[in-house]
Amino acid sequence: QVQLVESGGDSVQAGGSLKLACEISSDTYLDTLHSMGWFRQAPGKEREGVALIYHDDTTMYTHSAKGRFTISKDNAKNTLYLQMSSLQPEDTAIYYCAADSTPYNNWFPGRWKYWGQGTQVTVSS
Repeated sequence: QVQLVESGGDSVQAGGSLKLACEISSDTYLDTLHSMGWFRQAPGKEREGVALIYHDDTTMYTHSAKGRFTISKDNAKNTLYLQMSSLQPEDTAIYYCAADSTPYNNWFPGRWKYWGQGTQVTVSS
């Protein structure tokens, strides 16, 4: 069983920064999780991808995240991160981390097996 626990969500002013963390625990080998990612869901909207990172450290970003957000992972700490800067009100959402054993998994949330409970990010203007 794989468990993901997010932290770091907060309320910030527009232009501010936040760093989210996702601690991953498993009773199997964590290196079988070849894809990890951050997704978000705003009120009344569908869950959408933000950033992905693969087992070879390849990263992918959506257009809205590119240049402002950075995804990274610390294998020694079994933790996934999302550094967010230049936050805007439209970034307000619940942010979820996700993991899957599929290599180079895609953006579709339905293709991801493991999810955290989410952490709230609120950006005020």
